[in-house]
Amino acid sequence: MAGSDIKYTDGGVCAPNGFRAAGTACGIKGTKEKKDLALIVSDVMCSAAAVYTTNKVKGAPLKVTKDNIADGRAIAIICNSGNANTCAPNGEALAGKTCELTAESLGVKAQDIVVCSTGVIGQELSIEPFREGIPELTAGLSYEGSAEAAEAIMTTDTVPKEVAVEFTIDGRLCRIGGIAKGSGMINPNMATMLSFITTDVCISPDVLDRVLKEDVKTSYNQICVDGDTSTNDMTVILANGMAGNDIIDGDGEALDVFRRALSQVTVYLAKRLARDGEGATKLIECRVKGAADDEQARAISKSVIASDLLKAAMFGADANWGRVLCAIGYAPGEFSTENVDVDMSSSAGTVEVCRGSRHKEYSEEEASKILSEEEIIISVDMHQGSGSGVAWGCDLTYDYVKINGDYRS
Repeated sequence: MAGSDIKYTDGGVCAPNGFRAAGTACGIKGTKEKKDLALIVSDVMCSAAAVYTTNKVKGAPLKVTKDNIADGRAIAIICNSGNANTCAPNGEALAGKTCELTAESLGVKAQDIVVCSTGVIGQELSIEPFREGIPELTAGLSYEGSAEAAEAIMTTDTVPKEVAVEFTIDGRLCRIGGIAKGSGMINPNMATMLSFITTDVCISPDVLDRVLKEDVKTSYNQICVDGDTSTNDMTVILANGMAGNDIIDGDGEALDVFRRALSQVTVYLAKRLARDGEGATKLIECRVKGAADDEQARAISKSVIASDLLKAAMFGADANWGRVLCAIGYAPGEFSTENVDVDMSSSAGTVEVCRGSRHKEYSEEEASKILSEEEIIISVDMHQGSGSGVAWGCDLTYDYVKINGDYRS
């Protein structure tokens, strides 16, 4: 019924059949030199699902989007960068008006639009840039427009982030594509900064919602740059069914393939988000095994990569394994810390730094060489069960403070 080969392909959110995208500069960032408005549109109505920040302070667009996709349907995503539309005057009314302008330009219903914002919190946002920019976006929609959209949702990101995969279900070629933004204020809880995912797989809204909520537990929820959970975190997926497979409306082989393909997309983007952390020079991956269960392993791995002290040590190429044990010790849950092993590795080699929760002799010179690479792996064995988990973060550098000390200007 379903193929198992999942391969990377080009095209981002436009890789799946029937999706167009565009990006433009409409002045929200105070200049026409930087793109700040993105649009993703399907040729036909889609099943839709989303996960949102658990921050009690939520951006106005999240509330509007949640209402709009309560029926599990949407056809387009409109997103601005440069202003979060959070704690701002008339925020919900403006988000609603943005949906109306987008719908009018596309010839669809406002209730079928997903609306998102990212940028500075607490500043008023005018509707005028949208009045100007949305017609330009609509005119510029292209089946090759993913890169423009990925650029337009960036704030402090240094690079756009997009990916796509292809696979088969019921003998039909299917694709999933995604773009994401995020560089600072990243400690997701049920979502990431912003991630928009498209697919031409035919799948019911209820199953799509369930799979997305399961997926973020092992992808976006497992990254951390600075411990701050944004007010505007949102991950949205649209599935238009144009691949022509039999509808996936329950468990089975087809859903298993879709689940694996989705994970390949979200994990790729999650790692890109972590690597592009504000001021970061290194990607840190923590792999935990031997935990009581997978949930515990995920909690421990995220606690390690979220530790500011550990992140600072990685910036300095210092194999300070005590900071790993410390972070494990305050991870949520009940477990023993009496028999923990820790290794640190990179493309330059591996160094064993801790055995049985105690120091193991190693060469500081060799360890520094290993930790000077751009991608570092911290491996932890809890020796308590078969649970495993992975999390991704970045080092903490001087530039992080510089960027956030001057963010609004």
